[in-house]
Formats: sequence, C-alpha cells, structure tokens
Amino acid sequence: MEAYLLDWANLLLRWLHVITAIAWIGSSFYFVFLDNNLLKPTSPDLLEKGVDGAMWAVHGGGFYNPQKYMVAPKKIHTKLHWFYWESYSTWLSGFALFTVLYLWNAGTFLIDKSLMDWSPAVAGATAVGFLVAFWFVYDTVCRAFGFKKNGELIVAGLMIVVVAFSCWLANALFAGRAAFLLVGAMIATAMSANVFFWIIPGQRKVVAAMTSGEKYDAAALAIHGKRGKQRSVHNTYFTLPVIFAMLSNHYSFLYTHEQRWVLLFVMMFAGALIRQFFVQRHGYHLGRAKNPWPFAAVGTVLILAVIVLLKPAPVAAPAANAAPVSFAEVKQVLEQRCYMCHGEAAQMKGIRVDQPEAVRANAQGIYQQVSVTRQMPMNNATNITEEERQLIARWYNAGAKTD
Repeated sequence: MEAYLLDWANLLLRWLHVITAIAWIGSSFYFVFLDNNLLKPTSPDLLEKGVDGAMWAVHGGGFYNPQKYMVAPKKIHTKLHWFYWESYSTWLSGFALFTVLYLWNAGTFLIDKSLMDWSPAVAGATAVGFLVAFWFVYDTVCRAFGFKKNGELIVAGLMIVVVAFSCWLANALFAGRAAFLLVGAMIATAMSANVFFWIIPGQRKVVAAMTSGEKYDAAALAIHGKRGKQRSVHNTYFTLPVIFAMLSNHYSFLYTHEQRWVLLFVMMFAGALIRQFFVQRHGYHLGRAKNPWPFAAVGTVLILAVIVLLKPAPVAAPAANAAPVSFAEVKQVLEQRCYMCHGEAAQMKGIRVDQPEAVRANAQGIYQQVSVTRQMPMNNATNITEEERQLIARWYNAGAKTD
C-alpha cells in the first residue's frame, strides 16, 4: 500500500510541478520579450508620466499596451500584480517531488554503492546540502563581482566553472539519474532564491517608498531595480539548462555513460547559449544587440557533437542458426538480476516477475526497461551484463514464450 500511495504522490506532484513551472517560465520568457521590444516613447504625455518604454500587441481579439516605468510611476491606479507565486509554487512542488521520489527512497534512487557506499540519511542530507551550497556560492559571486567593471562576464565565467565542478561532483557521489536531477534542482533552487531574497524584497521597498506619500530618493531605490534585473536575467539563462537536466534523467544512455558529467555540462552549456540567442534576437532586430546567431550556432554544434559521440556501436545480429532463447535461460537472468525487487519479498511498482504468468503479462515492459531504455535494473545495482540484455531482447522478439 505504501508503494501505491507513493506512486500517486509522485504522479500528482509531478503534474503540479510541471503546471507551475510552465507558469513561471512562461512569465519569465514573456517579460524578457517585453524588455527587448519596448521602445522609448515620443509622446509627450507618456514622457511626462515617466514611461521609459512601451509597445503595442494584439492577442485574443484585443489590443494591449504594456508600459515600463523607471524607477516607478507617480501613482498606481489599479491593483498591483506581483509575480512570485509561480516561482515559489514551482520550487515547493519540485522539492516535495524530490522528497517523495529520491529522499524517501534514497537507498534505491540516490545511492550507487559502486561510487559511494553511504547510508540513505547521509546521502539525503548531502543532496539537500547541494541545493543550499550552490545558492550561497552563486549569491556570493554575484554580490562580490556583479556590479564591478565587466562584472557580468566575471560572474558568468566563475559560474560556468562552478556548474562544471558541480556536474562532476554530483556524478562522482550519486547514482547517475539522481545526479542529473540534483544538478538541475540546485540551479532551480538558486532561481527561486533570487526571487525570494532579492527580486521581490527589492520591489517591495520600491513600492513602499512610492506609496508612502513622502519624498523618496529615486537614485537610491534604483539599486533594487538594477539588482532585480540582474537576477532576473540570470534566471532566464538558467532556464534551458535546468529543463534539460530535469528531462535528461529519464534517458539512461546519458546518465549511464562513463563521462556522464561531461555530457550533462556540455548540454546545459549549449542550452544557455541557445537561450542567449533568443534573448538577444529581438534586440538585434531593433538595433540594440549584436548578431546573436553565433550563440545559436555554437550551441547547436555542441548538441550535434554529443549526438555523434554517443552513437551506439552496431549490435551484431544473431546468427541464422542460433538456438532460440528458452524461458529457462530468461528465468535464470530474472532470478539473478530482478527477483530482489520484483519477486515474492518485494514488488516494486506492484510488478512481480518470479512467476511465468507474471512474466508473460509484463513481457513488453521487461523488454523495454531492460533491453531498450536500459533503465532497469535501477543504477544496474545487480550488474546485469550486455549479453543478458541481448538475451532478453532475442527472447521477446521471438515471441516471449514462457513454456
């Protein structure tokens, strides 16, 4: 019953997490689009109001006229909408999902004993420590160098090194699938922390000052807008790397590779370059930015290089006179590699493969998980061999007989 309820918690939390992430990323992308498309107004009434940029758009049968004020309008005439629950809900649902799937089952999903044979409690605490440590390192780098001369280039260079080191360390300590997700989660934590610790508090100070009825120092308040803009831009560059890390842990050909930490870093870096292309593309059309196509080109080349390097070696077809695979041979593999999690004592995901009728009912799943996606056994904890994976494939393709 516990496994059944955990599966439902996993499904519902994953559903919620995806929905909130769409809302957060969508609003983030939209505001980056706005910033790159707002034009300095020439109308005297807009200039008098303090409008720094405006644009017209049409959507859903209506016309929209967003306007941006620097630092703040003299008066807010309608309800002020805050964009923060999209971020908070995404992180809270993501951490809840991480807890249910990885921390609750740390012995299965976090630990690869061939890398580090430690207790589930220590592995879980270390995983959470990754999230916290990355935020403190990133925040320290931003505060130390962010507003100095060439500060953003310094921050970018240092964080590339930090992310590369994190990719290596996570894959050296944790099971590959968990390591990929953990790297994505640590960056996503920094994104949400940017909103919680800097962007929203800074905006609240600006709003409090402008609605107090007292004279305020616009120049002093401008630092909050400058810092908020800085962290918001960082968040948009983090987005594609985070999404890749979260999705890639479902593809075993990546997280089981010997150099998986390099693959993870290169693909995330390619994602950041491609995001840079989209950020600058609109500004380029308006004459505000240099040609962004080199970013897209380099990112695409890196992805293609990874695809080529990971191309699997051709598998030799079985000889025409090869003896058919008997169920007795398959049963022997299942006994050695699968019964401990899918036998009488334990039925992970409610699946048993220790009886012929159960094997017959789950034949397609066994073939897909063992021979195609190669996700089972989890982290190859039972050391299944390539020959055994091919044996199961031959058995399935020959009809998956269990008699």
